Parts: sequence; structure tokens; C-alpha cells
Amino acid sequence: MHPKRRAFAHQQRRVRRRAERCDAYAFFNLLTGSELLEQVESLLPEHRERLFPPTETLSMFLAQALSADRSCQKAVADAAVKRLAGGLPVCSTHTGGYCRARQRLPTEMIATLARRTGRSMAERAPKAWHWQGRPVRMVDGTTVPMPDTPDNQAVYPQPRSQRTGLGFPLCRLAAITCLGSGAVLDAAIGCYRGKGGDEQSLLRSMLDTLRPGDVLLGDAYYATYFLLCELCARGVDGVFEQHGSRRRSTDFRCGQRLGQRDHLITLSKPKRKPDWMTQDAYDQAPDGLTVRELQVGGKILVTTLLCPKQTPRVALKALFRSRWHIELDLRNIKTTLGLEILSCKTPEMAIKEICMLFGTDHGFLDNDWRMANPHVVQRCRSLRAFPCLLHITACNNVRPQAPGAQLPDRPPLAATTPPAATPTGCARSRTARRAARRRR
Repeated sequence: MHPKRRAFAHQQRRVRRRAERCDAYAFFNLLTGSELLEQVESLLPEHRERLFPPTETLSMFLAQALSADRSCQKAVADAAVKRLAGGLPVCSTHTGGYCRARQRLPTEMIATLARRTGRSMAERAPKAWHWQGRPVRMVDGTTVPMPDTPDNQAVYPQPRSQRTGLGFPLCRLAAITCLGSGAVLDAAIGCYRGKGGDEQSLLRSMLDTLRPGDVLLGDAYYATYFLLCELCARGVDGVFEQHGSRRRSTDFRCGQRLGQRDHLITLSKPKRKPDWMTQDAYDQAPDGLTVRELQVGGKILVTTLLCPKQTPRVALKALFRSRWHIELDLRNIKTTLGLEILSCKTPEMAIKEICMLFGTDHGFLDNDWRMANPHVVQRCRSLRAFPCLLHITACNNVRPQAPGAQLPDRPPLAATTPPAATPTGCARSRTARRAARRRR
């Protein structure tokens, strides 16, 4: 193994071990700290003071989601031990009260807290990490399997390619992340199959996350006429790969030529209204939209950045190459924080678990961001999918950097460790085979 890959693999294992040792009291101190106390209090519902108030339930849920044993029994037993060690009265170790307290946690409170902490982390990213002075957002989708329960199967049915009784419920997840900090700004969840669960529909529900001046990166699935019109109306520029069916019909001899295999064309509004679109929205859409098409790196890009002097081909090529970071971010979140398969047995609790993991990923330890020197920040950015956990292991014992210190350049894409391949000819264990069936 390459020395750099070996070092990053060792760092990933160390972060994973540290995450497994996190307890509820550490998260409780973070939730009630000076950085998050005001936000948490503004989102708390009306409640009575009982054994499991919302703040303590939220901290126990966080520790449970990161532990190797995700059972409620272990979470309650750990809390009972901490109470005894702190001199508090003995409490029951039955899980009924804790499970009911988790169900009382509003989903919107957990999701809003995750969005706010992600936005806070993205806003605190240095301006040097922006692209031409503009923040870059990335969008992509993935799938997350759930436990095989009747409730999960009813809301998130398994793929048709799997036989009944042999598969797992599958949900589709789309996320908008920040390229500079790696924070997840927003996420939407839908069915893997059926209307309303595709990545386009999930992205439309998150467009309010984008702000004027942002640049949105995406793959070929998002290069549609109405999405480009909506982004222009919001003051957001988009850079996408051309869809395969339209790439074959791209003719650089048409339109206004800007350079070799680079031109401006005017797209016409589709004559047929999409099923998801209202008639008023369709009538308000412009009849034509001018976009830029260019071929760089063997790909045809579609963008609303029209000026070749302000955004030359080389800059757009380097920008679109950075889109691969969201693939690595989502993969690292799934493998490191345990999002490969959820543990909650109902759809509502599964959504809470996903929001909880995203909030843990970037939000609850962003106060350590100020303490990191440039070398630690570079390591955190090279493994950006779990920056808050890196702060636990690296940032707490680092001296503050002198004001005005220059931050390092962006690390290369090769910094993230690829998954280890199974050796040829070696038989996989029963646990590995079971995990492989779950991932199908």
C-alpha cells in the first residue's frame, strides 16, 4: 500500500475508534455549550422535566448512533452507569421510557439543527476555499438500506430486482454539500422507486438552501431546462455534465462560437408540461434560455457561466473535477458513521437517525474549527466527510494559530483512501457475505 494511503487508512481507523468511544455526556456538554445552546433551546418542544428530557435524549441518541452496538439497551445501561458514577439516584434500565422519549423528539427539530450547524460551518470556511470568490455547492444522490420491517417496507419498498422476503427496504437520499468545508447543508429522503423519489424531485425540495451567488455542481442527471431556469431566477449558476441522450446531438457548429468546442446556444422551452409542474409555473418559465456548452476532459459541460474571459475552459475543467468530492464525502459518511444500513425499525425514526448522523458529521464540534492550525485543517479537508470527529482526535490539543496565518491549498483528490479490495482466492467470512447481501 502507498505510504500516504496507509497513513490515511490509519487515520480513518483511529477516527472510527474514537467515534465508538463517544458517550452521551460528551454530546450533552456540546449541545448545552455556548455555541449551540441558543439554537437548541429555540428548537426544543414543550416538555416536562423527567428522566429523559429532550436534550439528554438527543445526546443519548447521538451516542447510540455512533456506537458499535446500536441497541437501546446499551444506551440506557450506559446512562444508568453514568448516573451512578455521578452520584445521582438509581434509574431503571428498561428501554421503554427511552424509546418513547426518542419518538417524542420532533423530526423537524433534528433536521433544523443539522441544517443550521452545517450552514454555520460552511459560512466559517475561509474565502480562499471558494472558487473565484464564490461558494460552490454540490448535489448528488445515494441509497441507504433499512431494517427489513413491515413499516419500512410499506413506505420504502425494496427494489423489484430483489425477491420478496430476501431484500431490504431502500430509500433514496439526495444531499447538498459545501465544496470548501464538506458540510452537508441539506438533505432530502424519498422512495427508491415510484414518483416523487427521484433525485430531481428531491433537489427541487432543497432549492431554498441555495443563495444568490452560489455555484451548483452536479452530474448529467441535473442538466434539465426547468432546473437551469430556476437556478437563473434565484441568482445561482450551475455547472453540469451534458446528459447522454443530448450529448450525442450536440453540434458545436451551431450558436455563437467562443472557442474550440465551446459555444453559446439558446434552449427552447419544452412544449409538453412535466407532470410535477403546475400550469402557472410552466407559463411563467421563459420561452428560451441561453447556456454555454463546452467540451473539456472528454466531457461536455452545460453551464450558465457564459463569459469565456471570466470563466475560461481551464477553470471550468478544474471546477467540475472537484465534483467527485461529494461522491467521496457520501461514501465516507456511510462507511465511517454507520450509514451503510440504518438501525431504526420505523420510517420516522430512520429519518431522525439520518439527520442525527449528518448533524454529528459536521455540526456539533465546529467550535474546535477556530483552534486548528493550517496543517490540521488540511488533514480535516482531505478527509472532509467527517471533520467534526477529526476535531476530537487532532484539534483539541493543538495550539491556536497566529492571526492572519495563511491556510493551505486544497488537497488532491487522491488523499481519500479507496476501499480495500477482497484478496483474490480468499474466502469471505459469514459476516462479510452478509454485509455484501445487505449492500445489494
